[in-house]
Amino acid sequence: MVEPGVVEERIREGLGAVTHLDVRDLTGTRDHYEATIVSEAFTGKSRIEQHQMVYAALGDLMTGPVHALALNTYTPETWAKKNG
Repeated sequence: MVEPGVVEERIREGLGAVTHLDVRDLTGTRDHYEATIVSEAFTGKSRIEQHQMVYAALGDLMTGPVHALALNTYTPETWAKKNG
């Protein structure tokens, strides 16, 4: 189990340039999360590459404490279009 704040901190540290981040504990058990992330670092990357970047940022959390992670990743441009 890992606190949502730790997940958020790892993502921010690993990606830098995060302009929006929402981490939600989906089950209340602190091991199934959903994250919506907006970062300039995703520019020019495929969705798979974006997700790999998040997994890399989370590192060892993905091999134990975090059992499930649903990701919504956006560049600032795609986020603005989605919310425009």
